[in-house]
Amino acid sequence: MAFAIAMASAPAAAQTVMRALPLAPLVLNDAHPVIDAWPAVTLRFDPDARLSLEQAVTAMGGFEVPQTAYATLGLRKKVAWLRVPLVVPPSSDGEWILDFDYTLLNRIEVDVISNGVAVQHAVLGNTQFFMDRPIRSRTHSVLLELKPGSYDLMLRVETQGSMILPMSLSKISAFHNRAINEQMLQGLLSSLPVCLLLYSLLQWIGMREMLYGKYALLILGSGLFSVHFFGIGQQYLWTDSLWLERHMAGLTSLVAACGTALFIEDVLKSDMSVRLRKAMKIGAGLLAFAAVLHAADVIDIYAVSIVMSTLGLMPALMGIPGAIARLRRGDNVGTYFLLAWTGYFLVSAVMVGVVRGSIGANFWTMHAFEFGATFDMLIFMRIAVLRSAAMHVAAQRATLERDNLHSLAHTDPLTGLLNRRGLNTTLAAALHNCNPENLLAVYMLDLDGFKPVNDQFGHDVGDEMLAVVAQRLRATVRNGDVVARVGGDEFVVMAGGLKSDYQAQELGAKLLAIFREPFSLGVEKCSVGATIGYVLAPLDGHDAVDLLKFADAAMYAGKQGGKNTLRRANAATFVAGAAEANPAKAASAA
Repeated sequence: MAFAIAMASAPAAAQTVMRALPLAPLVLNDAHPVIDAWPAVTLRFDPDARLSLEQAVTAMGGFEVPQTAYATLGLRKKVAWLRVPLVVPPSSDGEWILDFDYTLLNRIEVDVISNGVAVQHAVLGNTQFFMDRPIRSRTHSVLLELKPGSYDLMLRVETQGSMILPMSLSKISAFHNRAINEQMLQGLLSSLPVCLLLYSLLQWIGMREMLYGKYALLILGSGLFSVHFFGIGQQYLWTDSLWLERHMAGLTSLVAACGTALFIEDVLKSDMSVRLRKAMKIGAGLLAFAAVLHAADVIDIYAVSIVMSTLGLMPALMGIPGAIARLRRGDNVGTYFLLAWTGYFLVSAVMVGVVRGSIGANFWTMHAFEFGATFDMLIFMRIAVLRSAAMHVAAQRATLERDNLHSLAHTDPLTGLLNRRGLNTTLAAALHNCNPENLLAVYMLDLDGFKPVNDQFGHDVGDEMLAVVAQRLRATVRNGDVVARVGGDEFVVMAGGLKSDYQAQELGAKLLAIFREPFSLGVEKCSVGATIGYVLAPLDGHDAVDLLKFADAAMYAGKQGGKNTLRRANAATFVAGAAEANPAKAASAA
């Protein structure tokens, strides 16, 4: 995320060049409800933090104009004293709110000096309990109650991070309007990570897709960092928890970087070597370990910044080759990754400039991280959705290929009917549902006169006849009945849900009737007949193999009896079938 590079810049401090220059005081005119204080700021650094307020007031002549970018002094551990001269005209009611619109400042001592004497004092900063703040707002603010006259506003600023100091003096109504507008913006920008987090968790739980769990980790870290950066966390979530306020920046940045590494490795794993993927996972583990060490106060925020400057940038840098490979293949995932990282580095450059004091602090630069993080979240969610869609398509393709293989193994290629293997599977399943009140009829059909057709007209015409016979059989049976081709000119029809042998005979007669009309095969017309033998399950047996054997025996008996007949297997058929399977047992039965 964008804050990775911003934190990575922490070890480097901007060199501030100052020049002495008297500045005109700020005139607090009520006609201008919001006044920017930075143009009137002069400053003096206190490296040893020994300068008292009295000494700072005495040495005001040594204060100089900062030469860093607007409203930022860069990264400094030393204390900075700021002076802002003020003039309150008689027309003003004297009530002005001093506001610092950067929430990560640790301690700000505010003193209003009149004629060398402090007439008002306040302590601000995120290391103060929220309930002890002069104004319980998102930012650090205090109400100044001033009488007409001239004042010096003395500010002692101490922080462990960057001294970003967007300062303003506002009338109460203007301050509240600005606060409400910012709260509305933060509400909108903060609600998006919450929705994405809930969605990714539900997807993770529902689909058991680990990619969404990794995305949730990324969103959690990024969203909480933003909430912390803009003071929403201390205002609403961890009010008066100074431990969280001190550790949240480091913990959330490390968690987000860890989630980013795992997410990128998961999405681009097919384009990464095993060694590179292992390195990404090890890096993510080290980031998580650094978060534990920071939580235990073993390493401070500066050590975290060193970790982020190396391991934090690792996911994007190591993922670029894989994203380019995807892009070359025309995969949109590669395009989205490169788009996200382009925005990532641009926003990071802005953040680094503000943190180091080379780019001014204003609305757009202060919100650059949040806008960039929101853009990254949406891009990464799009990548996750594309990955899930690709996996779904792959699963559908695998299912289709499996079904096709199953169909090839169980279907006759000439007629499209089930083959013997498919029939055996279907018949075995159907036997579980039949009973004396729900009979299953199995018909064995053998064509009469098919060989002469083959000999006279050739095999192509014979194959066409078999296909037409299959069509007529399917058109005759009921929905749910099964037709199979089990030999050269042998077919099996399986019909369930029958109540009596009479119904079975009626269906058998319909099957015979389809052969009364000649078959038109191109320019030729051919006639064939059929002999049918059938059995009823469970009356005639329960075993699929035996039933087919008995039906075949009945059909063979019908051919011997004159062909073009319908015959049900009888006791003699069963004995004949048993004799074929077990001669000794059949002789005993006879």
